[in-house]
Amino acid sequence: MTTLSDFSGLTGIAMALALGLLVGLQRGWALRERADGSRFAGIRTFALMGLAGGIAGVLYDHARGPATSLLAAAMVLVVLGYERVSRERGQVDGTSSVVALLTLASGFLVGSGERLAGTAVAVVMVLLLAMREQLHHWVNHLSKKEMLSIARFALIALVILPLLPDHPYGPYQAWNPRKLWMVVVLVSGFSFAGYFAARLLGPTRAVIATAAAGSMVSSTAVTASLATRMKEGTAQTPILAAGISAASAVMYLRVMALTAAIAPFALVSLVRLMVPGLLVSLAFAAWYLRKVPQGPSSEPQGEVPMRNPFDLGPAFMLTLLVMVLTVAARWVLDRFGDRELALVLAVSGTVDVDSTIITMGGLPAGTLHHVSAALVLALSVMFNTLFKAFVSASVGGWTKGKHGALPLVASAVAVALGALTLLI
Repeated sequence: MTTLSDFSGLTGIAMALALGLLVGLQRGWALRERADGSRFAGIRTFALMGLAGGIAGVLYDHARGPATSLLAAAMVLVVLGYERVSRERGQVDGTSSVVALLTLASGFLVGSGERLAGTAVAVVMVLLLAMREQLHHWVNHLSKKEMLSIARFALIALVILPLLPDHPYGPYQAWNPRKLWMVVVLVSGFSFAGYFAARLLGPTRAVIATAAAGSMVSSTAVTASLATRMKEGTAQTPILAAGISAASAVMYLRVMALTAAIAPFALVSLVRLMVPGLLVSLAFAAWYLRKVPQGPSSEPQGEVPMRNPFDLGPAFMLTLLVMVLTVAARWVLDRFGDRELALVLAVSGTVDVDSTIITMGGLPAGTLHHVSAALVLALSVMFNTLFKAFVSASVGGWTKGKHGALPLVASAVAVALGALTLLI
């Protein structure tokens, strides 16, 4: 009698075979120009590797000996094939051998019931293999400073962070070392994303690319930079205004992403407030882009100056600010209650919204209702957006700077209208 477990095993084997075919298709295409007999393996071999792994995974719980023998035999064949190809070609290239072993492993995971993990391994592997030329291009264009900085970021994110204690310390038990260090990781991560986005897209393509990338770190700094260029006349006003609008849109996305990571209880209500401002910013960016004259002269020169993404000083300064604000928030909560706490958090976001989000995430559970928390964050975003509008109008001069200030004021009004709908 056929049981459900039989179908489950057959499904696992079929998925393992399919993943092997996927890997084999990529390897066959990548090595298609090599002469017959000079390749380590082809599409059929990789498909069979996945199939062997799937069969071993299905058998492992009930027949561990045969499953282990099948895996060992497949691995021996991979090693022998690698040795033969390396000897005949006189070159050391272990990519295909490693791919074969990982195909075997992903098939085993799928066959043993870990289908998501096995599928993820195979798909990510195929993606990396398909990006061979692009990855080599990136590596060839990395400077020594960038390579050292990548290693530094890996150190702070993957080594130091897990080692820090996840317990409250200090006055009012306000400081959690792991959460505080997470601020450093997040700020550095946003900075990395902005820097490499600008590197990949290229500053000569448009101000939009570097403005959006730079706003992952500081939309206020981007606004000030573009307003300065408005005043100097180094690029056309419509495209600089579009850059300011794009930076504002990215800021809304960054606020929602940071809230999801640090204060998720407020996310659903906050999204209702942020989306109107996001849409208004995108609409103004598109509108100003339509006003840019077409032709070679419309291409902006230079790029938006971005903070050095490998300088940890700003990240540490934000962490120190968060430490001070967290203690101040706990003190206000202890002395006065929730209403004054909300006001402190909202005003503190005028210059830096991130610090408000991080401080809110460090408050005891239940301190603020999710609607109240969303409104506080919305107020911080509104104050910050209006502050940037003031920067654009004052730094860029009213004649030109108003074009950067207008979309910011409009997006702040959209957030305010969204807040009214939430209160009704």
